Parts: sequence; C-alpha cells; structure tokens
Amino acid sequence: MDAKGRPGFVDMGVLDLRKEKDAYVKLRRIFEKVGALCDLHHPDDLAIESPFYGHNAQVILKLGRAQGAAMMAALSRGIPVFEYAPRKAKMAICGNGAASKEQVSLIVQRTLGIDIEEKWLDATDALAIAMCHYYQLTSPLTSTKAATSWEKFLEANPGRIKK
Repeated sequence: MDAKGRPGFVDMGVLDLRKEKDAYVKLRRIFEKVGALCDLHHPDDLAIESPFYGHNAQVILKLGRAQGAAMMAALSRGIPVFEYAPRKAKMAICGNGAASKEQVSLIVQRTLGIDIEEKWLDATDALAIAMCHYYQLTSPLTSTKAATSWEKFLEANPGRIKK
C-alpha cells in the first residue's frame, strides 16, 4: 500500500521451470523463490489463486503441489495464506467474473500505474489475486469486525438479548 492506503506495485517476476525435468527440484525451487521473496519484502499475507479443475487431472495435481510449495514457504515464516478463485479475482478487478486475461491485465496496469508486456499475462493474473485480497481486506462489506455467525453476534452484543 502507498501512503494513502491504496494498492501499489512492489515487485513481479516469473519463475520459468520448463527446462527443469525433475518435479521435486521444481517444487524446491518454488519453495526457495517464494521464501526468498517473503524474506525480502516481509509481506503481511500471501494471496494465492485457488486451484481449478481443467480437462486434465494431472495438471491440477501438479498445480496443487506447486501451490503447496508456495504456501509452505509463506506459512513456515508465519505468513498467513488466503486463496481466491479466479472468477472472484476477475470480479473484484473487472466487475466481470468471466473477464479475459487481457481485460484483467489492462485494468491491473491502469490501477497500479504500470506497464507490463502482454507476454506476462500470467503474472498480471497474480497481481489481480493480490489486488483482490487487498479489496477483500479493505471493503467495509467484508470487514473481519462484522459478525460472521449468530454466536459471534450474540457474544459481541449481549445487551441485545431479550429473555
């Protein structure tokens, strides 16, 4: 966040693991890279895209393992992890859960005041997930102070109970 509490761009990168053949070496590199970024930037939270089912079960299995490595890098440093569905992030950024990657990228770039090459659409998806988390945290409609159950409401408002 900037001085006015608005989201701001800090860092972005792409970890290209296509040349690495060993799946476990890939997972270690993800863990190490995410851990190094956590050590460098000291984030309060890690926002990650929820896995979604495609046409190939092997793809979701590999994606889940990769996400697990990233999550453990954050969790091992005491950083909480939050997941957002791709449609939720698109809705938060574009107002349309079926927005294209190009639409998401354009709005992310305009909101953050940055220019990103079109070849980095997956990276702008990650920025969209981070912005979705920011909006979730700062929205008065999703405030963690709001009652999330009747039990919590009653605990917070004992004077409102009539006997």
